[in-house]
Amino acid sequence: MTETTIHTIETAPDAAIPLLEGSVKAFGSIPNLHGVMATSPALLEAYKELSRLAMTTGFSPEERTVIWMTVNVANHCHYCVPAHTGIAKREKVSNDIIDALRDEMPLADAKLETLRGFTLALRDNHGRPSADDLATFRSAGYDDKALQDLLVIFAQKVLSNYTNALFETPVDGMFQPFAWQRRAAAE
Repeated sequence: MTETTIHTIETAPDAAIPLLEGSVKAFGSIPNLHGVMATSPALLEAYKELSRLAMTTGFSPEERTVIWMTVNVANHCHYCVPAHTGIAKREKVSNDIIDALRDEMPLADAKLETLRGFTLALRDNHGRPSADDLATFRSAGYDDKALQDLLVIFAQKVLSNYTNALFETPVDGMFQPFAWQRRAAAE
């Protein structure tokens, strides 16, 4: 773990202040992740822009949740799994989907399970899924736009997952009811 400051508007570098003010406007407070990222205004701005863009992809709330949670769980992100659990609940994603993703279990919906498997293949193979993985992804109805939209969400998760791993970002109070630890059997 690396020690860092969880910035407030009063302690943040000047370039991060408007970004944190935007966080307060959007969330009512500064999420700890944003406070940590504020040390590097470039990181915070990149993360916020990718987060905004993730919402403009062609994916449904369920599909976004599958990508977010699959990457979060695979990267063992103690912060993002609870945060995206809360977000998924707010977006009315079914508890069955949320629980399966948190527990690294197959999804009942075949198309969502294909998306989960492909997301893992992309992560596990460092952006080089097999021809079979690509064929399965395409046969589920996903196209080149979906491949590229997935990369936007994936990039967003790399920024947050790695920040949280490096700095052990404390989970915000609103997400603590969804605290998560990776199942020992999955390791």
